[in-house]
Amino acid sequence: MLLLVANYGQLWFQAYWSKSPVTFLELLGMSLRKVNARTIVQAKIMSTQAGLGREISVRKLEAHYLAGGDVPRVTRALIAAQRADIDLDFDRACAIDLAGRDVLDAVQTSVNPKVIDCPDKISGKSTLSAVAKNGVELKIRARVTVRTNISQLIGGATEETIIARVGEGIITSIGSAESHFDVMEHPDTISKAVLHRGLDAQTAFQIVSIDIADIEVGENIGARLQADQAEADTRVARAKAEERRSIAIAREQEMKASTAENRARVLQSEALVPKAMGEAFRAGRLESIGPRSGVPASA
Repeated sequence: MLLLVANYGQLWFQAYWSKSPVTFLELLGMSLRKVNARTIVQAKIMSTQAGLGREISVRKLEAHYLAGGDVPRVTRALIAAQRADIDLDFDRACAIDLAGRDVLDAVQTSVNPKVIDCPDKISGKSTLSAVAKNGVELKIRARVTVRTNISQLIGGATEETIIARVGEGIITSIGSAESHFDVMEHPDTISKAVLHRGLDAQTAFQIVSIDIADIEVGENIGARLQADQAEADTRVARAKAEERRSIAIAREQEMKASTAENRARVLQSEALVPKAMGEAFRAGRLESIGPRSGVPASA
């Protein structure tokens, strides 16, 4: 008994005078189960002083500790939720904590919404690039104000999903605009259109507002594409003209070769004429007519 008092007397007195009584047997059991008794007692004292003593028992705190949870952080989250009139019970807070989410930060974000940059600076991009229907590029930087959706915190999508959805919505809205002047004159129409898309569905956050922080005019992509297309068409036309020229040259060479071949055949045929005439004279098939008398001469 003296050993128990020596080891746990200070904790017992602290809990007793804080109206959070803990028995020596409970403290001994924590020691045997390798539970940090001081952490459990301090969490119990905090919850009792905040008016949560009945909901949070020593057994529940110990069970969450043994499950690998962060008992002090869960306790502070419950106290903050009670002060902010947020519906969050102990079991729900423990489940959020064991799921790997920061339950205290979630409650604080529900009370004080935080601002997310779009695009995220970690991605290395400073602006979103979108092109209106007239082909002019706009570089936009947006700021998204969100608060935590406690009911969707487990299994809900994270900040990265919010950033991706908002960026996609902004690019789509600008792409639907007839001219970049319309966007620059009324940037609030873009933010309103994106906000009404329900981009926070199935996420751990609720989008409070979307604000266009900065708009810059980029290059005229439409004109550049037209110039590139014209250059490509010119190259194609040149290639086709060169192809036709090559075909014409080849045809000319073929005709020259054919002409030479025909000339050779003519010369060959002409070379056979004297021989044929000689054979005809010798065979008596050819007669000559005298130039003066007109009397046929026999060969």
